[in-house]
Amino acid sequence: MPNQSRPKVKKSRALGIALTPKAVKYFEARPYPPGEHGRGRKQNSDYKVRLLEKQRLRAQYDISERQMVRAYDRARKAEGKTGEALVIELERRLDALVLRSGIARTIYQARQMVVHGHIEVNGGKVDKPSFRVRPDDVVMVRERSRAKSLFQVAREGGFAADGETPRYLQVNLKALAFRLDRDPQRKEVPVICDEQLVVEYYAR
Repeated sequence: MPNQSRPKVKKSRALGIALTPKAVKYFEARPYPPGEHGRGRKQNSDYKVRLLEKQRLRAQYDISERQMVRAYDRARKAEGKTGEALVIELERRLDALVLRSGIARTIYQARQMVVHGHIEVNGGKVDKPSFRVRPDDVVMVRERSRAKSLFQVAREGGFAADGETPRYLQVNLKALAFRLDRDPQRKEVPVICDEQLVVEYYAR
């Protein structure tokens, strides 16, 4: 399980991306790394640039290094560009799609919903955030969980992102359900990452 002891705002500033809605305003006010020397000029080696990009992608999906390596290994075997295949591989995780659908506000909340057994896929409970959703799979909040205040907020659109729902998802928030219509395309996935640098990091 990834270590989440580091405050999300500091982590956001260190990586140069806002990892939660709450972190956005803090990040905008201080768009430089945390710490005494955060504003100082730093020499970035090629290795450090690639490492940072890999860490940024990992953080946006809240996954461990081991999970990242497994996803990369699968992406290498896929057709097309490895970097794009890697992002699509990560985007098909159950917790990531729960977030994209608007049922959860953050990836951390989405992970917790899954782990606590509130989510089902095709009528069966799934409590593994890493579960890989396939096209035509139907995901919904379990009947016994829908009365919880958290899901009442989600049903009214309280967690939905400001932008439009990704086109690869068909979402019915009132029913607290969604379907993956097809595999995502890289340009549709709302993550901030130069995935080619991530590939170069692992290929070194």
